[in-house]
Amino acid sequence: MGSYRAPMTLNPILDRWRLAALIAAAGMLAIAHAFQTFGGLAPCELCLKQRDVYWVAGGLALAGMLLVRTARGGRFRELTCWVLALAFAAETAVAAYHAGVEWKFWPGPQSCTGGGHTSVSVADLKALLDSTTAHVPMCDHPAWVFLGVSMAGWNAVAALVLTLFSLAAALRERRRP
Repeated sequence: MGSYRAPMTLNPILDRWRLAALIAAAGMLAIAHAFQTFGGLAPCELCLKQRDVYWVAGGLALAGMLLVRTARGGRFRELTCWVLALAFAAETAVAAYHAGVEWKFWPGPQSCTGGGHTSVSVADLKALLDSTTAHVPMCDHPAWVFLGVSMAGWNAVAALVLTLFSLAAALRERRRP
């Protein structure tokens, strides 16, 4: 059975995939925070869950970088890439779920689609009413759309690409002596 051979232009990325995955996860988090800070787009509950997965993926990438540099860590090179593939696949699933909620393919969590009932204190309600910028983001209303695809949809595409790169890196590590 033949092994996977990546195009030569991808070799530098795949050879340092744990570092590239860390940079990608940090970049995705930076983009999300920039949309929030500079674009004024408050994250909904599912947006925050997507961020959580990127934090986990970044932590796993960093841990993998440290692990493979230990005395016997070389044997974990392939495993760390498979673990990153799982993390990015989880991100793909969460983002695709969120995009599906936005397109009304399936219901989202009641707490962020307007169907849930949450209890709040009188002080919280007063603060909300007093605020002139009070806006509770809903998971089923895309905050930003580009080329007909929401931010969650673009995130699903990006996470899928990161998953595929992780798989390619794992297969490349398998070939190493």
